[in-house]
Amino acid sequence: MTETIAGVTIPDSRLAQEATELVREAATPLIFDHSRRVYIFGALRGAEHQLDYDPELLYVGAMFHDLGLTDTYRRNDQRFEIDAADEARRFLVSHGIDGEAADRVWQAIALHTTPEIPLHMPAEVALVTRGVELDVLGIGYDAITEEQRSAVVSAHPRPDFKNQILAAFTEGLRDRPETTFGNVKADVLEHFLPGFQRGDFVEVIKSSPWPE
Repeated sequence: MTETIAGVTIPDSRLAQEATELVREAATPLIFDHSRRVYIFGALRGAEHQLDYDPELLYVGAMFHDLGLTDTYRRNDQRFEIDAADEARRFLVSHGIDGEAADRVWQAIALHTTPEIPLHMPAEVALVTRGVELDVLGIGYDAITEEQRSAVVSAHPRPDFKNQILAAFTEGLRDRPETTFGNVKADVLEHFLPGFQRGDFVEVIKSSPWPE
């Protein structure tokens, strides 16, 4: 049976159903509900901007975007966004979706913590970022109505979400702090990981092997 939340239809194809189950099994309820909200908020922002997007690709991008924080899919040698993006591509290819379509989803996930750039890329890339920014940072909060926000949160609650998502970021990144160099997650570790010292771009330049 088709599910609609805040006027947004949740894809219910076999692909979408399997994506839902994969994330439900791998992720905590915190990440699962956050990922569903990202899809709905992204779709609402897409309607606002009259963007033409593939709902299934946006759904996989939204649902998979934080898989790199989970025990099942996280590595310790690259950014968590790439963990998730790589898994999304493998998932799509296993369902016969490759090439440019799979690339769009990979980019949507890999860039979702990179400000501004995704908003100038294909709709699925932009809307994963729009959804994440609305749910985590409150960017675009007033672009949707109170009724829409209430409907989304009723379906996918956010109990103590601000503190809980920060804890999830910290746990998912504590074993690979160097991967936060140059991105927003360094702020998280600076607050919550004792002994963390963020990289300094100026010092990297000054200490490079070039002789001058």
